[in-house]
Amino acid sequence: MSEQMYIKLNNGVMMPVAGIGTFMLSPDEAEASCISALKDGYRLIDTANAYVNEKAVGRAMKKSGAAREDIFLETKLWPSFYEQEDAVEKTLERLGTDYIDLLLIHQPAGNYIAGYRLMEKAYKEGKVKAIGLSNFSAEQVQEILDKCEIKPAILQTELHPYSQERELKEFLAKEGIVIQAWYPLGHGDKALIGEDIFTRLAEKYNKSNAQIILRWHIQDGNVVIPGSKNPDHIKANFDLFDFELTDEEMAEIKKLDKNERYYHSTPQMLEQYVAMVPPVDEQK
Repeated sequence: MSEQMYIKLNNGVMMPVAGIGTFMLSPDEAEASCISALKDGYRLIDTANAYVNEKAVGRAMKKSGAAREDIFLETKLWPSFYEQEDAVEKTLERLGTDYIDLLLIHQPAGNYIAGYRLMEKAYKEGKVKAIGLSNFSAEQVQEILDKCEIKPAILQTELHPYSQERELKEFLAKEGIVIQAWYPLGHGDKALIGEDIFTRLAEKYNKSNAQIILRWHIQDGNVVIPGSKNPDHIKANFDLFDFELTDEEMAEIKKLDKNERYYHSTPQMLEQYVAMVPPVDEQK
């Protein structure tokens, strides 16, 4: 397998461009998937308070035998914890580590400015190496930029060939903020994955359609965190570094952009997020 690639964040921290996501994975699944991924060469793991599998991710890191300093651990604060002074410390305890490589505000809900202040404090104390945002619009990112002491390094958002977020990326690039894609394969949409161009390129490069899409992301400057509990898929989702798409192929994929997302946030949903308290203390 070819060597992992990294991207430099705006504070100098180096972040792997491909990792494993643990959304919708039970603790047992998350632990097994992360052990599998680390064995296959992954060094980026993405979790969140709300996934209720942080303890399992912490166990996987220890069991994998990989050195802690070689792993880039990313997690997210949930809205109902934004105003809790010990939210970061409790997150560290669950993960069984004394620092987090990247901590994000999970949703632009509730008192997210208070949440961002908690992250800034943790950053200054060395408990967090980089901070960022998830699911924020350009306007909401600008609000943080206007108020923050420490600039966000990452925006994690829905991003795939049907929703390429060109304007948002242009705005972020001016601010030196890297974009990270969740749903990088379009929520497993067969129509997207089965697009002719991906089938054609898969044949040309002896890869799968999914591998072509993930390679497109990386070349387009997007960090990817596809989730899986299937060891074969986990291995395949990281086998992206021994080929390169041409400029013409990249341009052809660009034409697939429809500005179509699968996830649509509403004010009602954001209100529900604030009221929802993930059962983090009950996790295995």
